[in-house]
Amino acid sequence: MSTQVDKPEADEIEESQAPLIEHLIELRARLIRALIGFLIAFLVSFYFANPIFNFLLTPYKWAIGDATHLKLIYTAPQEFFFTQLKIGMFGGLFLAFPLIAMQIYKFVAPGLYKHERAAFRPYLFATPVLFVVGASVVFFLVLPMALRFFASFQQTAAEGQAAIELLPKVSEYLSLVMTLILAFGVAFQLPIVLTLLGKIGVISADQLRKGRKYAIVGVVTIAAIFTPPDPFSQLGLALPMIGLYELSIWLVSMAEKSREGNTDEEPA
Repeated sequence: MSTQVDKPEADEIEESQAPLIEHLIELRARLIRALIGFLIAFLVSFYFANPIFNFLLTPYKWAIGDATHLKLIYTAPQEFFFTQLKIGMFGGLFLAFPLIAMQIYKFVAPGLYKHERAAFRPYLFATPVLFVVGASVVFFLVLPMALRFFASFQQTAAEGQAAIELLPKVSEYLSLVMTLILAFGVAFQLPIVLTLLGKIGVISADQLRKGRKYAIVGVVTIAAIFTPPDPFSQLGLALPMIGLYELSIWLVSMAEKSREGNTDEEPA
C-alpha cells in the first residue's frame, strides 16, 4: 500500500525533470529576479539612508539619556558616503530577503515530494520572523545596555584629569549595529536548523539533551566572539540562544512523535 502512496509523488518528480540547460536557464531567470529586487530595495534604502541611520541611533539616544548631547563624527571625507552605501546594501538585503528566499524555494521545490514541500513551507515563513525577533532583541534590549556600559567610561574635566568624551564614528557605530543584528538574527535561526535536522533523522531529541552542556559552552563561546567585550552583550546573546536550544529540543521531540504517529498509521 505504501507503494501506491509513493507512486504519485515519484511520478510528480519524474514529470518535473528537465534537461540541464533548462535548469540553468531557470536558475539564471530567478537570479535575475532576485538581483532586480535587491537593486530596487538598495536604491530605496540608499535614498532614505539618513532617516534609517537616525533610526538606528535610537539605542544610543536611550543610552546617553539626553538627545541634545548626541554627537557622532567621521574622520575621512568619504566615510559617511560609504556608510550610507552600507545602509543601502544592508537595507536592500533585508527588504529583498523574502523575494530572494521565494526564488530559491521555487527553484528547489520541483525536486521535492509534495509532503516535503508542505513540511518546508512553514520554515520559509518562520525564518524572516525569527530574524526580526532576534534583531528586535538586540535593538531594543542589548544595544542600549551595551552602549550605556561603554558610555560609563567617560569622565569630566577636573584638576589633574582630562575630559574623556564618547564620540563614535558613524562607520564604526553602523558596523557595531549591523554586526549585532546579523549575529542575533542568525542565532535565532537555531530552532529552524535543529528541527529540520530532526525531521530528516540526522539528530534526535535525546542527542540534544545529552549534548546540552556542550551546547552551552559553544553558545557562550559564540557570544564572546560575535559581540562586544562587555557582559551585557554577551549575556544578551547567550541567554536567548540557550532558551532557543531548549525550544529546539521540544520541537524535535514533537517532530519525532509526529513521525512515529505517521509510521504507526501507515499499515492501517
